[in-house]
Amino acid sequence: MAIWGKGLRAKSIWALLLACVLAFIPAGGIGWRLLAGVQEHFGQAYVQNFTQLNRQNILVPLSRELALARRFAGSVPTRRWLQDEADPQRLSLFTEESRGFAEDFSSHSFFVASLGSLRYYFHGEDKPFTGDPQYRLDPAAADDAWFFHLLERGEKININVNLDRQLGITRVWLNVLVGEPGNWLGMAGTGIDLTAFIDNFITTGEPGVTPMIIDGGGAFQAHPDRRMIALGSAAGAGAGQRTLPALLADNAERERLAALMAAAAAEPEQVSLGWFTLEGQRQLLALSHIPELGWYVATAVDLGAARVLDQAWINGAVLALVIMLAVLLLGLAYGVDRMVLQPLRRLQGSASAIAEGRFDVSLPPPSGDEIGDLSRAFGIMAEQVRSHTEELEQKVQSRTRELELANQRMRQAHQQINDSIDYASLIQKAILPDQQLTQVFGEHHFVLWHPRDVVGGDFYLFHPGEEERFLVGVVDCAGHGVPGALMTMLARAALDHAIREQGMDSPAAILQLADTTLRGMLQDCDLPRGLATNMDVGLAMVDSRRGRLVFAGAKMSLYYSDGERVEERKGCRRTLLDRRPGHFEDQVLALDGDHIYYLATDGYLDQAGGAKGFGLGNSRFCELLLSHARLPLPEQAQALRQALDEYRGSHPQRDDITLLAFRTQTG
Repeated sequence: MAIWGKGLRAKSIWALLLACVLAFIPAGGIGWRLLAGVQEHFGQAYVQNFTQLNRQNILVPLSRELALARRFAGSVPTRRWLQDEADPQRLSLFTEESRGFAEDFSSHSFFVASLGSLRYYFHGEDKPFTGDPQYRLDPAAADDAWFFHLLERGEKININVNLDRQLGITRVWLNVLVGEPGNWLGMAGTGIDLTAFIDNFITTGEPGVTPMIIDGGGAFQAHPDRRMIALGSAAGAGAGQRTLPALLADNAERERLAALMAAAAAEPEQVSLGWFTLEGQRQLLALSHIPELGWYVATAVDLGAARVLDQAWINGAVLALVIMLAVLLLGLAYGVDRMVLQPLRRLQGSASAIAEGRFDVSLPPPSGDEIGDLSRAFGIMAEQVRSHTEELEQKVQSRTRELELANQRMRQAHQQINDSIDYASLIQKAILPDQQLTQVFGEHHFVLWHPRDVVGGDFYLFHPGEEERFLVGVVDCAGHGVPGALMTMLARAALDHAIREQGMDSPAAILQLADTTLRGMLQDCDLPRGLATNMDVGLAMVDSRRGRLVFAGAKMSLYYSDGERVEERKGCRRTLLDRRPGHFEDQVLALDGDHIYYLATDGYLDQAGGAKGFGLGNSRFCELLLSHARLPLPEQAQALRQALDEYRGSHPQRDDITLLAFRTQTG
């Protein structure tokens, strides 16, 4: 009795009883198999009748045309004229005789090919017979091979599908030899238009049905796809892949096709059937032989696509099945909804209300089944959720106040850091010699100085001297941001000290002393191993009075251009504060007022960009300098800045960038 109680198990049993009604599904599968068997039975009957009908439709008109062609080839005027084509009286008799045959032929056309003169005559609706040949047959021409093949074989009658390139037409040609064996005079006959032939006997609107005509070798003589027709095969030309055996899956099927063709030839009035794989689909193939023509009428049917059974009957059965299924599904849905879903929906509504923060919800009425137990458990859970939610809200409010206070302190600290960095940036800009450079060079100089962050590790310097001399340089300290900016202070102090001690005559001596000074500054510092302290430096002493420029570099080059080419003077391969001290050398250049001199940090040369994200590189940098070397220096600055921005694209700035350029006048 527990099965028929009020519990969820009992309700599940009722649902199962309803579901058992759906047992017709296996029955439906069996019915489908029966339907497939019925479809195959009717398909075989259909393809047999269809093939027999096609056989008759082909045999009757072709037999009539063939009989006319035989009479035409065997007529006395035809034979006498081919014996002497130059005789006007014989030509006149043949012309008169041929008019009647032209009217009787379905295509209103005929042809005559003379073996003696190798002349080919043709009469058509647009080519009336005048006694003049259309062309001459050539034994060496592939297009004329059909004529000589048929003469060698000695078949009195031949049906050949072929393209006559001289006439520009493709037809089913009915070829009849004129004369007697061993004394052939030529060939005569008619041609049936291939398009009309296919439309009348082959083309069908039925899906999945492919009617065909093949010869004894399996070559297609007619096919709905004209590209499949093996033109000239009946006259001895190779059919190639345009054969039915070539479409089969394997040799076993080709052997079964040969056996099927033999059976059809043995009983011409019967239709032979077999299953084959054509173009990847399993299809039913029917064959019927026409001994009078030497052809086989073939029909391939894909039962999965062909409408063998009455579609209205199938539609009615499917509709009844759908209605039955809908009724059963509605009954099942109603039972499940009343017994299970309605109580669960009420629980779902209560859960949604609790999720929105409302705990005064109404639960389903108590019952003795599992849903009642679930409702009671849900009520207990709701009370616990309410209690935990209130406790959690209190904790969240407390933690939120603490977080807001921490965020406020962090914002204040961040603002102080930003203010400090901005102030440091003002100090760093203040020590740059922009005003001195403007006083000395005016518009004959420019500086591109772009720290990656607010402050950076790049700076440039200028020291005036006596007798029209000055020292100009660019320094790139390792790192960027605040650490790099602090390194610039050390570098600036060391270089100023070296200039005071060594003077400005030898930039190499300045670099050597600055390197020693910096090493002394940092020798007692316990620096982390990963911290980089090296510096790239380029110094140039310009002596306008003597017309010379002395350059020394620590892993930095001097570039100069006269507008025609760009030259580079490389500095020492080691930097200041390198792991091993470097040896710096002065390089003396003749100062030229037409030259522009450039000092650049590796931030410009190493900037990533382009399609692949590679660095700009030294070669591309020189090309940029040369392409803009003839511009005034302020315009050069704008052009080089824009060129770098375009190359960089969406890539971020990798390092601090400094580019200093100047032109001076010799004394």
